Amino acid sequence: MRKALTGILLIWAALFGGAAQADGVVIAALGDSLTQGYGLQQKDGFVPQLENWLHENGAVDVTLINAGVSGDTTAGGLSRIGWTLEPQVDALIVTLGGNDLLRGLDPAQARSNIEGILQAAQAAQVEVLLIGMQAPGNFGPEYKADFDALYPELAQTYGALFLESFFIGLSEDGTIPSPAQAREWFQDDGIHPNPEGVLRIVEGIGPQALKLIDKVSP
Repeated sequence: MRKALTGILLIWAALFGGAAQADGVVIAALGDSLTQGYGLQQKDGFVPQLENWLHENGAVDVTLINAGVSGDTTAGGLSRIGWTLEPQVDALIVTLGGNDLLRGLDPAQARSNIEGILQAAQAAQVEVLLIGMQAPGNFGPEYKADFDALYPELAQTYGALFLESFFIGLSEDGTIPSPAQAREWFQDDGIHPNPEGVLRIVEGIGPQALKLIDKVSP
């Protein structure tokens, strides 16, 4: 609880501090520990590395807000979407669902929560990049099919950009590896990427983030 509260306070500081004064496009990255940068120095986390990548690839007037909270489920993301979508936020990157999978939560519940996030973004006229998650096979084929399908289906329904996996940048042949297959890119826990892994992840997500920026109206 203390870690979650600290994460929320840091998000508030970003929203009402430097990001509120930023010119250009402001993107909030809504997610869990993968977004928050668990186990890493701040500069090595997903949000700082993605912002640097965007600047290096021509999007120099973009500011990213780290709206990641470790341990968050899709329900947690939905519960804080209202105050994440402050007026200065132009676009949203959503990476949620990993903790739903760890807890074996109902895919229908995750679908409803993600849909609520997309509905809130649509009402606020905020463009979205939705990043999918893939369920492991140990929950059974029906669970996996239901969970994997919710992301592309909701992205299509709400006109969001879509990327099939947060880990697409770790792919060598188009197949998204499991943490066990890509140990060199992960921390010792086998769940969270190390700095080099984050860099590869950012290189996979970056092109879609550029498309997201292009969708934002001047």
